[in-house]
Formats: sequence, C-alpha cells, structure tokens
Amino acid sequence: MRFLLYNICYGTRGNQLKFPLVGMLGRTQNHLDEIIEFIKPLDPDVIGLVEVDEGSYRSHRKNQAEVIAKELGHFHSYSSKYGKASMWQHLPLYKQQGNAFLAKNTICGEKFHFFEKGMKRLVFELELGDVTIFLVHLSLSYKERQEQLGHLYTLVNKTNRPYIVAGDFNARMGEKEIKLFLAATGLANVDKEGQPSYPSSNPRKHLDFILHSPEVKITHFWMPQTRLSDHLPLVCDFEL
Repeated sequence: MRFLLYNICYGTRGNQLKFPLVGMLGRTQNHLDEIIEFIKPLDPDVIGLVEVDEGSYRSHRKNQAEVIAKELGHFHSYSSKYGKASMWQHLPLYKQQGNAFLAKNTICGEKFHFFEKGMKRLVFELELGDVTIFLVHLSLSYKERQEQLGHLYTLVNKTNRPYIVAGDFNARMGEKEIKLFLAATGLANVDKEGQPSYPSSNPRKHLDFILHSPEVKITHFWMPQTRLSDHLPLVCDFEL
C-alpha cells in the first residue's frame, strides 16, 4: 500500500514561497491542478493532506479535497482543523481551513478528535481495512506541541490495530522533539535519515513525519523534490 503525506499550503504555492506566513492569503490559481498532476503518477492508495481549503475565496469556493478526490477517483473525508467551540471557526477564511484524507478503497470509519490546547486542534482518525491512520497538524508553540503529543499518546494507545501517525508536527528540533513520544508509543519514523522537508526551496527543517507501529513494515520511502508547496511531500510503501 502506498501512502502520501502532503502539506499543500491551500494550493497557494506562488505567494507562499515568497512570503512564508502571508502566502496563505493568496488564490490557488492553477496551482491545485499542478498538485493533482503531480499526485496522479504516484498512484497512492491513501493520501493525508494538510492545509486544505474547504471553499473560501482562495479556492474559488471549491472544496480542494473534493476536487482532488474527483480527479483521482478516490473517496475523501475532510474536517476543519479548529475545534467547534474555537473562535477561529467564526472567522471567514480560517473556518474553511482543514485537513483531509483521500483513499482508493472505501473508508471503513472516521473519527474527529480535538486537542484541548492550541490553535490547530484536529486529530483525524481514519480506518482503512486492517490499518488505522492518524493525521495531525501540531501547534507552532513548543509548549502546546508537547501537551498535544501527550494527548495524542492517549488516543493512539487505545487502538488495537496496526497504525500510522502522520502530519506536520511543526517540530523545530526535528525528531529530537518527539523522542519521548516515540519511546512511549513504540512508533518508528519511516525517515531513518531525518531528512528536512521545509522549506521546499531549500529544506532545512524536519517538520513532517510518518510514524508507524511495529506491525507496519515499510518497504520504500522517499521525498519527491518538488516546489508545488512550501513543504516537500512524503511517500512510503508499506505492508502489514
């Protein structure tokens, strides 16, 4: 099975590479089409997308997850990354920012958990056949990230199936920052070399992770060198 993790920065590649934080305000223009054309030949079985636009002015009122899924012939599921009671859910642009899963096969189950702390709180749990995948986008604050990792440990520790935890961890210190989380869960990083994934123009920080339980055997891993987003995509092939 092939899994693709990709923070697509709402499809606003052009502006984002020039202005790291302001870029998210730009329009997608034709960038989403380029992302779709990049994904197609990879032929992933399941895709975890971080920073997806549900339908703001930025994406011409279209749900990007739905558009990509339709082009690939995948099922899809989307959720806002902010908790229902969050103030961000009431702001026009922010309330349409979220994460999504796309899958070739029928999605067996999905759950939306939310951290108690942080601006970005969603923990997206997806059940596919014999494997469960958790998708996260952790806080920019180190203290909040550590609290979120503690909460995440409690969530993943409840599963009795082979599982993967993936996402943009915003870990400024790379794997060192999640060392205790890895030790507590027994998860392993598919990227044995700790390659940087951000920024895509000149990668220096190891922010994006795919972690797996012992029952998941990784047969191949690579990071395609593309600048369609400010993050590089992560691709891994695995079997159970």
